[in-house]
Amino acid sequence: MPPTGLLLPGDAPRTRLAWSGDPLLDAKLSVPVALRTHVPRKRLLDRLGEGVASGPLTLLTGPAGTGKTTLAASWTRSGALPGPVAWLTLDAHDGAPGVFWSYVVEALRRALPRLPEGIRMPGCPGSVGASLLTRLAAATEQLPEPVVLVLDGFEKVAGRRVPAGLEFLLAHAGPRLRLVVAGRADPLLPLHRYRAEDRLTEIRGADLAFTPHETAVLLRRHDLAPGDEVVRALTQHTEGWAAGLRLCALAMRRTGDPTGFTRSFTTSEQAVSDYLLTEVLDAQPPADRELLLRTSVLDRVHPDLANVLTGRRDAEAVLARLARENAFVEPVPGTAWCRVHPLFAQVLRTRLRMRHPGLVPRLHARAAHWLADAGHTTEAIEHAAEAGNWAYGASEAVHRLLAAAIPAGPRADRIEQTFSSMPGTVPGAEPALVAAACRLAQHDRAGCRRHLDGAGEHLRLRQQPGPEPAVLLTHALLRLLCDPHGGGTSPDTAEETAEETAAAAAELMRMLPAERLRERPEIEALRLQGLARAYLVGGRLAEARRAFAGAVDACAADETLLIRHACLGALALAESAGGALASAEDHALRSLTIADQHGVVPEHRSGAGYLALATVAFEQGDDEAAGRRLDEAAACPDTAADLVLSAESRILRSRLELTRGRWEAALAALAPLPRQPDGDGPGPGRRLALARAGIALARGDHQAAVAALHDTDGDGPAPLVALARAHTAAGRTDRARRLLARASRSPGLGLADRVGIQLLGAHAAVLDGHPETARRLLGQALDTARPERLRRPFVEAGPWLRHLLNEPDGAGPAPSASAWLTARADGAGLPGVLQPLSSRERDVLVGVQQMMSADEIAAELNLSVNTVKTHLKSVYRKLCVTRRRDAVERARALHIL
Repeated sequence: MPPTGLLLPGDAPRTRLAWSGDPLLDAKLSVPVALRTHVPRKRLLDRLGEGVASGPLTLLTGPAGTGKTTLAASWTRSGALPGPVAWLTLDAHDGAPGVFWSYVVEALRRALPRLPEGIRMPGCPGSVGASLLTRLAAATEQLPEPVVLVLDGFEKVAGRRVPAGLEFLLAHAGPRLRLVVAGRADPLLPLHRYRAEDRLTEIRGADLAFTPHETAVLLRRHDLAPGDEVVRALTQHTEGWAAGLRLCALAMRRTGDPTGFTRSFTTSEQAVSDYLLTEVLDAQPPADRELLLRTSVLDRVHPDLANVLTGRRDAEAVLARLARENAFVEPVPGTAWCRVHPLFAQVLRTRLRMRHPGLVPRLHARAAHWLADAGHTTEAIEHAAEAGNWAYGASEAVHRLLAAAIPAGPRADRIEQTFSSMPGTVPGAEPALVAAACRLAQHDRAGCRRHLDGAGEHLRLRQQPGPEPAVLLTHALLRLLCDPHGGGTSPDTAEETAEETAAAAAELMRMLPAERLRERPEIEALRLQGLARAYLVGGRLAEARRAFAGAVDACAADETLLIRHACLGALALAESAGGALASAEDHALRSLTIADQHGVVPEHRSGAGYLALATVAFEQGDDEAAGRRLDEAAACPDTAADLVLSAESRILRSRLELTRGRWEAALAALAPLPRQPDGDGPGPGRRLALARAGIALARGDHQAAVAALHDTDGDGPAPLVALARAHTAAGRTDRARRLLARASRSPGLGLADRVGIQLLGAHAAVLDGHPETARRLLGQALDTARPERLRRPFVEAGPWLRHLLNEPDGAGPAPSASAWLTARADGAGLPGVLQPLSSRERDVLVGVQQMMSADEIAAELNLSVNTVKTHLKSVYRKLCVTRRRDAVERARALHIL
């Protein structure tokens, strides 16, 4: 090795440190070379350029690998500079003021044509005289153009002496000096004063994060061309961290499966683990490394919780320092909490499991208890589950009323997901109640009942002082929501049982602290929803409507959004069943609007609103819209799982099939309805029997219709009207009138019932030869139905109505009374019997029934073939069909043939 101060042959003279003679390193004074895969980011280049042009100090700070050096170097090479650039890359040896300012002087000397006389290198490493800093400041006043000094890696400069010198230089330098400081931590400069004086431009880690577009460009430069979904997932997973994206891109290129790579957290963790362990974790003192490892079990870190997990008392100071140093720890604004970059956290968790495998469950258990005491119940439950302490987690969920709120979702989705892996062998009432709530949220009522029964057994075995009110409230509320019939009680006492359960739940709520109930606004809304549903199952539509309206009013908080959506739909369904079609349509549309505006996912949507709109459309004679809405209802998970919704959807599907003359399909639509463990219930069971009777009657089997009605309670108006219809069709008008008289005196008479009574009375009058009475009753029916535009009873009335409506010489009802019946919003007439077939059209239809061709029908009726085809098209239009067979079947169903 040559002696210090000597040159080897061919070497150029090099500037040296005055006290040691060591040469200054060219690499520290050179702009780093760009990578082949470098992505120029114009938005950041422009921002850096604007900062340099507008003020003396531009700050680039962010964690390791966020692209600070790359950005500064890219801007330096861009050519769009205000003047020459002096570059200095710093390391840990540059903390001595003499070394630092020696390199600064050399960097400026290389950047500028000449430095003023008198600016010399420092003479010793430990200090720099005021003279050098003063001369540098004075020299900047004489510069013909701005000069930019870039200090890269400034966080490696320890101590306060170098920052103090920079502060002096910035305070006294001329206006043409521009300083760019890049580092992982803020320099020890009075940044607050620079901000107030508008002399500082800051580009932080969040600004340096890659956007999805920039990620896509980076991947293309690594010869990868994944789809937009992969790009978004990778950007989100890395949070735009530049080094992480580059390392993942290299790993993705090796695997050859970009989509599979982005789906695996493990592969992305492996791609960046070495970098994070070396550049971030190993750079920390041993005690701080242990803090990071132990707190990695948390998604977010509170200083007090960190002290609990580590047994130390200085976590707040350590976390604050890590955040200042951008060690992938950042504060949560407005709180004492911190968060760790998810990739770094995953690497830490892996390292923790490798080094201390038995410690992880204990850390989760400590975190669970601390979080529960601090009121962070959801996080506490998640950590209890990670610790395997299911009993503690379930107890917290029940006592904090989270279990009772699980059916409300979506706030409770995390709780449901947490307990989805709880073993079924965990003993106790609280685990059983949580399991029941999860089953109910999944529309598994049988599973909910099973777990509720188990919870009830545990509660009965508890000694004094007995279960807490929160436990009993959760049990009562889940029972009300799951089992409105009280676990097998008769229909006569079902609603009474539900009312008692709801009242008991209200009393238990009064026993709880008011603050706890304010935290769970879902509880009262769910209580009212359960009571309303019990009324609906029992067929008590008026009470159901009032209770659902009360539940909607109770849904004022954001947490009750899904309850409001479901209750508005159920309210609309109850209204549509009672004939309040306009109000039903309004509430149903409000239900769907809530779901659309708030982005409710399909698995959380209720089919009640769609089903109510389908019912309204059907009753108003729009079969196409009814079928479309019915399909939308079927796509919602609760339509098949809920007793009422399932029954109503199948009944409506059956009625739609019946309008097309498809009797077998109509019966098949009813057949799949599963039998509930506690019976069909008075509401659904009655309506199913009515639907089966309607099918039998459409086929002309009056006895089968009457037999079907024997399966239901005959005291309500709907069964009485249905029986009267069967007897009228059989010509037994006296018996029909007696039934109609009884029906008219029934309480809770709905619109369809009133119109049906009047129409059947008119039909009986026609059969008995009393046309005046028939016309009067028909006029009453039309007036009753007109406000809600109820068309369906007239469509299904039969051909006698056609003749009565179209009697010659104005003998029928006034045209003004029936005009709304035939007028449709789309301009088309009401399908079915309200547009009578002409005699020739009926003759043509008879020929079709006999399977005659158009030529044969023309010869039989002495008509041209074109005239037969014209009549046949008219028949198709009036019967709302497109084929011969459908025309015959519909004509038979309407008793035209």
